Amino acid sequence: MDLHSSVEPPVEIEIGLKPSLAVIWLHGLGADGHDFENIVPELRLPSEPGVRFIFPHAPHRPVTINGGSIMRAWYDIALSDHGFSQNADHIRDSEKIVHRLIERENSRGIPSGRIVLAGFSQGGAIVLHAGLRYPRPLAGLLSLSAPVPFIEDLMAETHTVNAHVPIFMAHGTGDQMVPYAMAQQARAQMEVKGLNIEWHAYVTGHSVVPDEIRDISRWFGRVFSEGSGRGLGP
Repeated sequence: MDLHSSVEPPVEIEIGLKPSLAVIWLHGLGADGHDFENIVPELRLPSEPGVRFIFPHAPHRPVTINGGSIMRAWYDIALSDHGFSQNADHIRDSEKIVHRLIERENSRGIPSGRIVLAGFSQGGAIVLHAGLRYPRPLAGLLSLSAPVPFIEDLMAETHTVNAHVPIFMAHGTGDQMVPYAMAQQARAQMEVKGLNIEWHAYVTGHSVVPDEIRDISRWFGRVFSEGSGRGLGP
C-alpha cells in the first residue's frame, strides 16, 4: 500500500488574510482531519498575523489493538504482556507525511520557522517524532495526551536546530488510554535531554478541556510573538 498517495488533502481553516503562520494539527487514532477543526474559533486568536490551520487525515490501516479493524491511524499499535507495542516503520512513514506538509507550506510562502506542529494522542506522538528530527527550525511543538514511543531513539536523534524548540505538553491525570504516569516518564526523559518543555496537567481523561484550550491559546500567542529569534520575523 502506498500510504503517501492514499492520504486525502487536509482540512484547512484560515484566520485573517494572507496567513504568514501555519499550524499543522494531527488527530488521534480512529478520528480524521475534521476532529479538531472546531478548536480554531475556541482559541480566539487575533486575525493578525494571519494563521493557516492544516488538519491532515491519517492513512487507513489495520489496527491490532482494535482487532485488526481498518481505521485512520498514524501507526499500528498492539498490546502484549510487555505493554504497548507501536510500529516503528509506520511512525517513520507518518513523519515523512508531516515533513511533506511542512514543505508544502514552505512552497506557499510560510517558512519552517513560522510553523507549529500540533497533535492529540497518536498525533501528538508523531508531532514529537517529526518535529524533533526535522532539520530546519520550527516555531513550536504541541503534544496533547500523547504517548512517546521509542523515546530513547528519539532523544538520540533530536536534530540540533530543534533541540530547544518550545514544546507544549499536556495530559489528563485521569487518562486511562495513555496513563498519566507514562506521560510523566516521557517528560522526565525529555527534560534530562534539556528540551524546552512547558508541562500542563488537567483533571480529565483522554480529552481536551476548556482550561487546556485557554492555555494553548496563550502559548500560541507567546510562540508567535517571541519567535523572531527562530525565524519568525519577516
